[in-house]
Amino acid sequence: MWEGESTMAQSKGTVVLAYSGGLDTSCILVWLKEQGYDVVAYLANIGQKEDFEAARKKALALGAKKVYIEDVSREFVEQFIWPAVQANALYEDRYLLGTALARPCIARRLVEIAQREGAQHVAHGATGKGNDQVRFELSCYALCPKIKVVAPWRLPEFYQCFPGRRELMDYAKKHGIPVPVTPKTPWRPGVWSPSPLQPTCVPVKVTNTGDGATRSSALELFVYLNDIAGKHGVGRIDIVENRFVGMKSRGIYETPAGTILYHAHLDIEAFTMDREVRKIKQGLSLKFSELVYNGFWHSPECEFLRECIGHSQEPVEGTVRLSVFKGHVYILGRESPRSLYNEELVSMNVQGDYEPADATGFININSLRLKEYHRLQSKVTVKQDE
Repeated sequence: MWEGESTMAQSKGTVVLAYSGGLDTSCILVWLKEQGYDVVAYLANIGQKEDFEAARKKALALGAKKVYIEDVSREFVEQFIWPAVQANALYEDRYLLGTALARPCIARRLVEIAQREGAQHVAHGATGKGNDQVRFELSCYALCPKIKVVAPWRLPEFYQCFPGRRELMDYAKKHGIPVPVTPKTPWRPGVWSPSPLQPTCVPVKVTNTGDGATRSSALELFVYLNDIAGKHGVGRIDIVENRFVGMKSRGIYETPAGTILYHAHLDIEAFTMDREVRKIKQGLSLKFSELVYNGFWHSPECEFLRECIGHSQEPVEGTVRLSVFKGHVYILGRESPRSLYNEELVSMNVQGDYEPADATGFININSLRLKEYHRLQSKVTVKQDE
């Protein structure tokens, strides 16, 4: 008998498992049943290309009493991606937060299903070293404070049995769990696989000037940009990031649509937003990115930031022309009915509503502080030399 296995496990009630159909969560499903849980499997469709019906059959064959396949792709784009685009959210200057944005969306439906099923427990397959465990559980506790989370990869009785993927594979083989991988290649090949859907002012239309193709709905627009930009290698990064739990890790990400929208929004925002408002908003964006990365989407401070950032977007509208080529996004031009750009005012050829002589006083006033500072520094230096 496998260590930890019990043929007479006492019933522990129902647990809703965030299930992917892969090796880890398939083994976890069987293991939870061995511990005495009735398992309800929940698969979230956030736009990834998976055979969901095959995953449903697999979960049922492994002993799940019920399987939910929930399409959350539209709400993911509209309620999570779009606020991130508005914020120009970027963690540590590089990462567009695709996975970090998906977790609170997935967790929200996980809690809803648990409440629907009258389950006191939810479970996930996130490891004890990563960020996703924090993101899932903070979201669950925020949305349902009384929920109990089962995290097998943090339970000694689980991780001591499975110190590596080979032991997990042996367990799968022993229990007849079909897996599409082998111990030599335990992860799916091809690091640059098509990216799943990864975020007032929101994108409303994309037009391909080459063939005239237009996409207007949020989901179709995002999928189309993913396809077009993905073919050009846009949005691929290989980085070392700081996890919330305190360690550095290497991350390889691909966010084609998110990269296009980041650059397009940044361009039109600079064109239409007041300078001082934008400075404040940049600080809010940095904090927003950290909160999302660390799992605090469903927190009062993040809700507050989303409201503030959303309000800043009221004047941000217009059209941006761009091209993608060999991994890069090139801005070609922009126009907006809310533009703050006054060509006559800034022109070197036309004076416009500006008096150049006024700049003399402006410079004098701003230099006053500098003159006083350096005058004092000179006195201090002379005194020290004496």
